Amino acid sequence: MDRNQRPRSILDSLGEELIGILTPVSICMFTVVLLVCVLNSDPSSSSASFSSIATAAYAESDSDSSWDKFVGAALNSLVFVAAITVATFVLVLLFYLRCVSFLKFYMGFSAFIVLGNLGGEILVLLIDRFRFPIDSITFLILLFNLSVVGVFAVFMSKFSILITQGYLVVIGVLVAYFFTLLPEWTTWVLLVALALYDIAAVLLPVGPLRLLVEMAISRDEDIPALVYEARPVIRNDSRLVQRRVWRERRSNQNGSNDIENTSRDEVVRVVRAEAEEEEHVGSSERSEISVPLIDRSRPDQAENSETFLEGIGLGSSGAIKLGLGDFIFYSVLVGRAAMYDLMTVYACYLAIIAGLGVTLMLLSVYQKALPALPVSIMLGVVFYFLARLLLEVFVVQCSSNLVMF
Repeated sequence: MDRNQRPRSILDSLGEELIGILTPVSICMFTVVLLVCVLNSDPSSSSASFSSIATAAYAESDSDSSWDKFVGAALNSLVFVAAITVATFVLVLLFYLRCVSFLKFYMGFSAFIVLGNLGGEILVLLIDRFRFPIDSITFLILLFNLSVVGVFAVFMSKFSILITQGYLVVIGVLVAYFFTLLPEWTTWVLLVALALYDIAAVLLPVGPLRLLVEMAISRDEDIPALVYEARPVIRNDSRLVQRRVWRERRSNQNGSNDIENTSRDEVVRVVRAEAEEEEHVGSSERSEISVPLIDRSRPDQAENSETFLEGIGLGSSGAIKLGLGDFIFYSVLVGRAAMYDLMTVYACYLAIIAGLGVTLMLLSVYQKALPALPVSIMLGVVFYFLARLLLEVFVVQCSSNLVMF
């Protein structure tokens, strides 16, 4: 009897939580790999024709030595990370000055540019590749409509969560594909540098992402950013119910303050009430509830854990939150691997998924916001070079055997 009434471990629901975020990440990576295989028949030429802030300090050339490429890639990564750091601190400053409307407008405009410009360029390449008949006017009208709907779905209105999640994945795919056009050495050094930056930005007391999250929690406001949120899954009476708890916003300055101040407490009370209801049911008729990664039924930790839940990691509803930048750089890694061999893609994919699972386990143990890039990126880079080395050794061995025969 005691065994039947034993409270479920946070690891019991790890599979459902992992699948909730694994599916969109896998779709994003698979789409980028598909685009790379279809559009990048000559990676060297596409890389040479693409320039951005990530190649501002050094332009990689095939004639350069390996040391020159490494030093140049390190300089490019330093410039790119410095630009991201400055931009994030500017975001913190604007959020501190309560310029939320401006930030939302800027984010919406950026999403429109990504969907309209980058999306249009990729669509033109696909139309040219597959010889799809369409006139320019129809193409521009469709592209404009898709871009506007995407901005409204992500920022301006409460669309269906599936539409919002779909557009976030599309934005991640578009940005990730263009990052795969960077030179090879710059790409790998940049991925490692961004993983290290993610550690500092999230975990250090003066990290910009940590400051931004803590400020948002103290004000009980949403951060205007591109963040993918997976809905928590609750299983009750053998029926699968998926829901997302939306935090009420200030639609009326005079009457909505009380609702907003109590929204988090209501979420905690609902989860506690469901847990207490389950304890009163007999073991034979006991229904199974899938709890979030962090157990909120403990009253002594409810308030403390809430400090970390609204930022990177988990939302107030128990839903996992993953920044769109994580989607992008996971996909850049497998996209770059696709330029070499599909076996390396498979190895890198498994490494990224394993790293994401490790990160979620650490999230459930430490109950605080954690960077999602370091473990997955480090494993992915190691697996890429190991797989590439093993494939080269295998090819050399096969060639020597053929020569002997």
